[in-house]
Amino acid sequence: MQYRSFGSLDFEVSALGFGAMRLPVKEGEIDETEATRMIHYAVDHGVNFIDTAYVYHNGTSEGFVGKALKDGYREKVMLTTKLPSWDVKSKADFDRFLDEQLRRLDVDYLDFYLLHSMNKKRWIELRDLGILDWAEKAMADGYFRHLGFSFHDDTEAFKQIIDDYSWAMCLVQYNYMDINNQAGREGVQYAADKGVAVAVMEPLLGGNLASRPESVQTVWDKASNNRTPVEWALHWLWSQPEVSTVLSGMSTMEQVKENVAYAAASRVGILTPEELALFDEARMIHESLTAIPCTECGYCKPCPSGVDITENISLYNDAVKYEMLEACSKRYRWWENAYKTNPMFGEKIQAANCTSCGECEEKCPQSIPISQWMETIDDVLGKGKPIVKKLEQ
Repeated sequence: MQYRSFGSLDFEVSALGFGAMRLPVKEGEIDETEATRMIHYAVDHGVNFIDTAYVYHNGTSEGFVGKALKDGYREKVMLTTKLPSWDVKSKADFDRFLDEQLRRLDVDYLDFYLLHSMNKKRWIELRDLGILDWAEKAMADGYFRHLGFSFHDDTEAFKQIIDDYSWAMCLVQYNYMDINNQAGREGVQYAADKGVAVAVMEPLLGGNLASRPESVQTVWDKASNNRTPVEWALHWLWSQPEVSTVLSGMSTMEQVKENVAYAAASRVGILTPEELALFDEARMIHESLTAIPCTECGYCKPCPSGVDITENISLYNDAVKYEMLEACSKRYRWWENAYKTNPMFGEKIQAANCTSCGECEEKCPQSIPISQWMETIDDVLGKGKPIVKKLEQ
C-alpha cells in the first residue's frame, strides 16, 4: 500500500480508503459476512481509513462497521462518520446524533467527524446554530479528534466554507469528469494550499467510469500502458499531490482486491503528459453518452410516493449508453407488478408514480431535475416514446 500526507496533520493515509456506502447486500440487508471479509482484507493489506455515515444503507452501515472493526481492527484505522446535517433542527441535535452514532459504532471516539453534504445554505444554518463552538467542545471532551465536512455545491460555496474554519479535512466529489463541477479542480487546489486534507468520493462517478463503452475503450487503447477503465480513473486522482486519499464504495471482494492492487502501484505523477491528454478525449465521449448525471448516492431516498429514483435513472442511462432500449423497457414494465412476487420491490417504484413534489430535488447533490426526468423515463421506457438525451430548457 502507498501512503500519502493528510493535509497539515501528522498522519499518513492509505492511498485507498474504504467507503461503507455500497456494501454487498443480501435479501435487502448488508451481507455482513461478506462485507466483513472485504473490510478485513482491505485493512490487512494496508487500508487505514474507513468512512461511513448516519444514513448509509438505511441507517445500518454504522452499526455494521462497528462490528466489523472488532478484534483489533478499530485500532488499525482512522474511523470517520458524518452528522446528517439536513436533519439538524436545533443545537440539541448535535449531541443527539453524535451520541447515537457513537453507540451504533460502539466506540468511545471518532478520528474524524464530518458535517455531511454541505452546501452554502446548510453551512450557514449550521454555522449560525453554533456548530463550530459545539465541535470545539466535543473535541476537547474527546468525542472526536478532528472536524471536517463533505461537500456538494459550487466552487465559490466550497471556498467560503474552507475559509470559515481551520478544517482538518474535506470530502469532495472529484474525478476526471468533475474537473469543473462542484468543488472541481480549483477547489481541490484551494483546500490543499490551505493545508486541508482532501479525500475524494465518487472517483468513478457512481460506477459510470467503470464501464467499457467501445468508443471510450478506443481512447485507452491508444496508451502504451494497458489499464482497465477503473485503473485509469483512480490513477488520474492518485497522480495529483493534492489528493490525500480516494474513497471507494466497494461492493464485491473482487473490487477490493483490484483496488488494493491499483493503490499499491500508485504514485504522484504516475501518468505521462500523453496519458493525461487521453482523459480529455474520454471526458468528451462520456459526456455524450450519459443522459442523467446521477451518481446513485441515494440522498434522494426515500421517495414519499415510493418511486425508486436511482433505479429508474440507472435503467434509463443503461438504455441510452448501451443502446438497450428494448431490454430496459421490458424491465421497467416488469416493475409494475414485481412487488407481488419479489419483496425487494415496492409497489410503486416506477417513475410513473412520481408526483413532482420536489422533495428529492432539494436533497440531490447533483441538482438533477428529477421530477422532469421521471416523466421522461416513463414516456420512453413505459410508453415507447423516443429516447431523450437532454431535457429542454
